[in-house]
Amino acid sequence: MAKVYLGPAGIPQFVVKAKSTLEAVRVVRELGLNAMEVEFVQGVRMSRDLAKQVGKAARDFDVKLSVHAPYFINLCSEEADKVEKSRQRLVDSLDRAYYMGAWVVVVHAAYYGRLGPERCFEKVREELERAYRESGIGSGVYIGVEVTARTNQFGSVEEAFRLAKELPFVTPVVDWGHLYARNGGVINYGEVLDLWTREFGGAHMHTHFTSVRYRNGKFVDEHEPIERNMPPFEPLARELKERDMTITLICESPLLEKDALLMKEVLEEVGVSLA
Repeated sequence: MAKVYLGPAGIPQFVVKAKSTLEAVRVVRELGLNAMEVEFVQGVRMSRDLAKQVGKAARDFDVKLSVHAPYFINLCSEEADKVEKSRQRLVDSLDRAYYMGAWVVVVHAAYYGRLGPERCFEKVREELERAYRESGIGSGVYIGVEVTARTNQFGSVEEAFRLAKELPFVTPVVDWGHLYARNGGVINYGEVLDLWTREFGGAHMHTHFTSVRYRNGKFVDEHEPIERNMPPFEPLARELKERDMTITLICESPLLEKDALLMKEVLEEVGVSLA
């Protein structure tokens, strides 16, 4: 049976409303969850001092923290200034993650643009190496390269896994909803989990979960409550029951902790308890 960390992407708002990231850590634990992703998606506005306070709260309440870097990142932009600003946003995210004790910073790395997939891969690799070096953190925080929903974005399973094999400070982040959309409404949880085990053994796997919207004849990167079952969660829960692995499930549904608690119920129904 898998060792599971589960929690919301951001501050609880529906079951119990938290007023801040610091308060949210306590609320997450009181709800019976054990993970939370700190959202810097609109920019890194948290001070180092506050990051340290959040980290202390996470240790006190035994909540595993991760960070999501700003959305405004494109390491394969044709404009040098945009690449520079993108890299700095990642550097700032790594810095705050380090001070709060978060173990991974999730990033949407790039769009292929005119470079195309292979040249974009090399550019992303180069920029991630530079960002990690410029952050000065040394070690202790991974860059989590997220599997993306759009086929014009860097972030197929193959790209994310390959990059993690080449760079020791990178880990793939499988967003199950994104993968479902990227594959046109098809997902094989067991296949991806088997690939993870072959490539990374017992390493901690960080993932996101949400349903996505179907519009104009295709699945799009718009998050929906998990009751929409696009993709369904229960098959993933059943796969985790049969596996000896450590995994984080961050709920990115619009209902945040409410759907995280629903995911917990499903896990418990199939016989999986949180770590």
